[in-house]
Amino acid sequence: MLEWNAYGDYPQIDKTAYIHPSAVVIGKVVIGSGVFIAPGAVIRADEEESSIMIADRCNIQDHVVIHALGHSRVELGERTSLSHGCIVHGPCKIGKDCFIGFNSVIFNAELEDHVFVKFMAGALDVHIPAGRVIPSGTVIDTAAKADALLVMPKELEIFSRNVLQANAVLLKGYRKET
Repeated sequence: MLEWNAYGDYPQIDKTAYIHPSAVVIGKVVIGSGVFIAPGAVIRADEEESSIMIADRCNIQDHVVIHALGHSRVELGERTSLSHGCIVHGPCKIGKDCFIGFNSVIFNAELEDHVFVKFMAGALDVHIPAGRVIPSGTVIDTAAKADALLVMPKELEIFSRNVLQANAVLLKGYRKET
């Protein structure tokens, strides 16, 4: 469902994107080419002066919530995956080729390119350097914790690419039905 917000903003969706009918997209949201949005996702830029930008070839999986507070912005870089049930709450900026794991929370944070957030983890009020891994079940909320993160190993890069490929296949299959 695509919907206006209370301020008269309507989502702008690239014609090559796919949004499942049970997903909800409200307000000042820009969705780039080749984006896949799965069932139950909620993407809301409905507060005053809020906006969301989802770059090309991202995938937003089942029951993901993306919400921008008033006077804030959420930006997702190209080829970023938001996996099942995660919450991305603005203000925040997530770089290119990032992976946000199941039930993770990102709030008031900046993640540079190639950051991998494992499952049930968080980044709150912090800047995460490029190419780092946030371990499962941890919350990174200080610069010292961010600086101590390990560099992403090759197997997680491969995993992230495989997720992108799988969702690209889904996008292609669902677009045939529309």
